[in-house]
Amino acid sequence: MRILITGAAGFLGSHLSDRLLNDGHEVIGMDNFITGSPDNIAHLASNEKFSFFKRDVSNYIFVPGKVDAILHFASPASPNPLSKSGYFNLPIQTMKAGALGTHNCLGLARAQNARFLLASTSEIYGDPLVHPQTEDYAGNVDPVGTRAVYDEAKRFAESLTMAYHRFHNVNTSIVRIFNTFGPRMDLEDGRALPNMLKQALLGQPLTVYGDGAQTRSFCYVDDLVDGIIKLLYSDEHFPVNIGNPIEMTILQFAEAINKITGNTAGITFVDARSARDPQRRQPDITRARDLLKWEPKVDLEEGIRRTIPFFKQKLGTA
Repeated sequence: MRILITGAAGFLGSHLSDRLLNDGHEVIGMDNFITGSPDNIAHLASNEKFSFFKRDVSNYIFVPGKVDAILHFASPASPNPLSKSGYFNLPIQTMKAGALGTHNCLGLARAQNARFLLASTSEIYGDPLVHPQTEDYAGNVDPVGTRAVYDEAKRFAESLTMAYHRFHNVNTSIVRIFNTFGPRMDLEDGRALPNMLKQALLGQPLTVYGDGAQTRSFCYVDDLVDGIIKLLYSDEHFPVNIGNPIEMTILQFAEAINKITGNTAGITFVDARSARDPQRRQPDITRARDLLKWEPKVDLEEGIRRTIPFFKQKLGTA
């Protein structure tokens, strides 16, 4: 197939590009580098099956030639208020990527009779009242809170995707992505894993907000990409959770990071962050298991060990 990936220079987009090229497809990358990095796709410059367009997907997009599939991954995703590339500091761009960007990609998919896959997020569940989160749970989201620019952009994108499927018969699918980690992550992402792994590799105490009882589930990027590819090749149109169902507290996670890295600096507890931060996050992946025959294979320790060399390189400690 000839496949367009928006957000191709991002963490997930670049790994998807690698996988699809390895599977023999032609990949057209599109990114405006607001959050993505040219470094993530530099190794693809000499690949004759990879081409790249620097574009803002929120504007009208045109791709010469036939396109068989479109994977829409363009959006700020970092919750770090101190990051210039986080959605707190790019609120309008985030909503435009979810609304106008999705609309433009769906329009292209309709015109090309192409398969369309939307990258959605576990954040559409908000601070969930149902646990673990199943795809039929409507969520607990504050539409005017500071996180809403990301949460509601993705919720709107899902609704628009289903509207195009039902009204225009576009062949669509939706992946709800849970916490994912691996090489090419933004070290300033602001989420637990990059924060703690960076601190551990620098020999610093790990910062835990509150008492660390809040939970997360961590999926290694290769597993996530495998699930996305299986969804792309499937006939499923409704949302599918892709993530690791093994839930752990942030405190347990911090202790695991220190053990894996050999960091003896310990843990520092600080005041809890916004009450809007989700307190529990765990995917129910029954649908992925049943429909896609998918489940994660890489455990946390192995995933961390695969990620460490990239972090050391970025930190200059390799």
